Amino acid sequence: MSRIIGVDIGGTFTDILVLDDSAASLNVRKIPTTPGDPSQGLIEGIDALGHADQGIELVIHGTTVATNAVLERKGGRCGLIATRGFRDILELRRRDRPHLYGLTGTYEPLVPRDRRLEVGERISAEGEVLVPLDEDAVVSCAEKLAAVRVDAIVVSFMNAYANPIHERRAKSLIESRFPGLYVVASAEVLPLIREFERTSTAVVNAYVQPVVSRYLANLERSLKCRGYRANLLVMQSNGGMIPADEAGRYAVQTVLSGPAAGVIAATAIAAENEVRSLIAYDMGGTSLDVSLVTDGIPVQAHGTELDFGIPVLLSMIDIQTVGAGGGSIARVDDGGILKVGPESAGADPGPAGYGRGGHLPTLTDANLVLGRINPEYPIGGREGFSFDVPKARVALEEHVAGPLGLSAAEAGHAVVAVSNNRIAGSLRRISIDRGRDPVDFTLFAFGGSGPLMVGFLMNELGIPRGLVPYQPGIASAWGCAIADVKRDYVTMVNRRLDELDATEIRRIFDDDRSRGNAFLRQVDVPLGHIHLLREADIAYEGQTHVIRTPLTDDDTSPEGIATRFRASYLRRYGSAHRGFGGLDALLDGIPVRLLNLRTTIIGVRKHRPLSSLLAPPETTLDQAFKGSRDVWIDDAFVPCPTYERSRIPWGSEISGPAVIEQSDTTVWLDPFLRTSVLDGGTFLVESTRRANRGRAEV
Repeated sequence: MSRIIGVDIGGTFTDILVLDDSAASLNVRKIPTTPGDPSQGLIEGIDALGHADQGIELVIHGTTVATNAVLERKGGRCGLIATRGFRDILELRRRDRPHLYGLTGTYEPLVPRDRRLEVGERISAEGEVLVPLDEDAVVSCAEKLAAVRVDAIVVSFMNAYANPIHERRAKSLIESRFPGLYVVASAEVLPLIREFERTSTAVVNAYVQPVVSRYLANLERSLKCRGYRANLLVMQSNGGMIPADEAGRYAVQTVLSGPAAGVIAATAIAAENEVRSLIAYDMGGTSLDVSLVTDGIPVQAHGTELDFGIPVLLSMIDIQTVGAGGGSIARVDDGGILKVGPESAGADPGPAGYGRGGHLPTLTDANLVLGRINPEYPIGGREGFSFDVPKARVALEEHVAGPLGLSAAEAGHAVVAVSNNRIAGSLRRISIDRGRDPVDFTLFAFGGSGPLMVGFLMNELGIPRGLVPYQPGIASAWGCAIADVKRDYVTMVNRRLDELDATEIRRIFDDDRSRGNAFLRQVDVPLGHIHLLREADIAYEGQTHVIRTPLTDDDTSPEGIATRFRASYLRRYGSAHRGFGGLDALLDGIPVRLLNLRTTIIGVRKHRPLSSLLAPPETTLDQAFKGSRDVWIDDAFVPCPTYERSRIPWGSEISGPAVIEQSDTTVWLDPFLRTSVLDGGTFLVESTRRANRGRAEV
């Protein structure tokens, strides 16, 4: 018997999914997150499902531990050893500022200046040793940092990407004298040009490494104490998984671990329903994650900024995150403006309607007062738990309705409207702002709170249809369960293409393939096949920004690479140069520079489609009907039919207004929506009127 456990720990709920591949069955559980020790809720949830030591093959974990450590400033205590004269590179940054207008805002580096030290050494941009490493100074700096009780030390030297010999030696010296410290060499984390971004990425790795590695080690011990003998694997930000010990060493790769799993799930579920272009949004209790999928592939980013001035320059799924979730707190500021989020009530105490001591109104409280959420059927379907609507109403009246002179229902409607517009802005930023028309995409709504506003977002952005998976609240856990094994490799070249030959390029790619195959053997997970992706970062001579250009096995010659780059360049910038006689003429004779070669090796796992694990309900639509409930629509309460989703037969159609309830979320169908239930239980949501395209601002 073979079972796979997928786990996603969010800020409010922990989702656990047990996939029994041999029996083609699925078992899920949604429990409150335990903020003090996230592994506690995870272990208790797995135990409650009753699968200890019973043929568990894999435990695959998506986590927000690394992200939260940075955002909440709860990472390890770090020190930095830099080349003499460059200790302040973290604060020099790129001369950007937190706000576009004005000079307000603050920046707080993860390593304060008193723990940033310098040593004598220098490597040239060509990799030549100009100044030998002062080894005594390295040891002295390490002693000073150890004396102030740092957890981790970052070694980041100038031009280490061209020759890491000094960084490696410094790391070896520190580790030999202080074996209890985490030591991070910048070129091992990011062997690329750009000193600030390389140093920042290494610092983030060191900052979260003590937290992530200890958390994963404790989790592994807890699993083994309960009889689990399965491998523990962790989701990366690039959408693949790696072993827990490697995730501990390269903890920065997990900064978008949980959200990446959600994108993998959305892509797979949509593909089952023959949809390949998505705007996917995952809205839980604490945050909202938005991503784009084109032609069945999640759009990749070359890095992200975790907070102002803290970039991470790694390949990852392009995910935009904002503080908007069911637990987002609503408040009226000193200027009388209603705001929702980014602060969240989280899992403890949670929304006022939880009855756990929370007294501030949240988006969940607003939906309770508006009648959209059934207080007797809370998310998670936990026995004996119900929402306290009077407490939710009191919170809204005190903090929103009173200051604005509104009724409780009007205040709830205002909170939902403000939150929805903020979410719509996030969807515009990842689509319209990047030259993508939302009308060409399908909206994929998931997460415990996501399906409540699918209609508003479709109408606001002119999106013609949406998908809501059968169990949207546990989609990220499903993404963990089906994730592939994935590893990215990058080699900096930084030479003109006409100075290279096909043999050099082929050697780099062959080395990457060998390393990747060794990695897959180490992970030791059953695979269907191995897939290899090759790319190059290329620019015309003198340009700062590169274009990441996909390559094939036949593109190892400089001429072939140049041809593909030129085509990519013309696709992106050609229309901007029509007035100059065409871009082709402008580009003739300009040398092409190859900055980096990239290889991604993917161990593709076999897995069943989600729809094959779900049996169609043997009920009628009339049997799924639960009755009527008053729901606030526009400016009044209107009786609306409610349905139990698990009893709605496949092939059914339901027109809004309607409330569809299930254990992990609530689907709200606005009056202008209708949904068709596809095979597998996924809702295809379509508008019955022309969408309001005029409000989709660019």
